[in-house]
Amino acid sequence: MFAYVLITVQSGSEREFLKQISEFDEVIEANLVIGENDIVIKINVNDIVQMDKFLTDKLRVLPDVFLTTTMIITEQVKPKKA
Repeated sequence: MFAYVLITVQSGSEREFLKQISEFDEVIEANLVIGENDIVIKINVNDIVQMDKFLTDKLRVLPDVFLTTTMIITEQVKPKKA
């Protein structure tokens, strides 16, 4: 099960936070972005229970997290190779 998680963090902590969460096994992609959110990650978990544990026990407990928004991927199309 894949999902995107949009994260807003404490101002000034973006780059260090990105490094920190990119080490989590569930995180398969981590991006620093400009806009309403600071970081967008793509996660891979086995089920909704594991997703809840990751979000609640690993991500949202980090001190610099201000807000998260999770979008569960329901269908994914692999891009064509050039």
